[in-house]
Amino acid sequence: MDHEKLLSAAYAAVIDQKGEDPVLLDLRELTVVTDYFLIATGRNPNHLKALADHLLEKLDALGLIPFRREGDEEARWILMDYGFLVIHLLGQDERDFYRLEELWYGAKRLTPT
Repeated sequence: MDHEKLLSAAYAAVIDQKGEDPVLLDLRELTVVTDYFLIATGRNPNHLKALADHLLEKLDALGLIPFRREGDEEARWILMDYGFLVIHLLGQDERDFYRLEELWYGAKRLTPT
């Protein structure tokens, strides 16, 4: 499966679970660490865990297993690393403080189909 379909599936999974303000960034021209970031906000720790679990289920069905998943214990910032895609699920306070979209201001914003 190509990256575009996987990115669309991840984005759709966030929308399905009512993730707030999802943003998909293309980082290929800015870093070698990963190709894409998917950033979304959860309303509370339970919502963040539900978002992460839903993403894990949907992407696993497509054959994607994360290299690592961090942040579940406190559920204020959950990171899921798929190599080419790193997913950041943050509480509103964490998203406002770290402003990942501004940190990577040169990244192209993608609109999945």
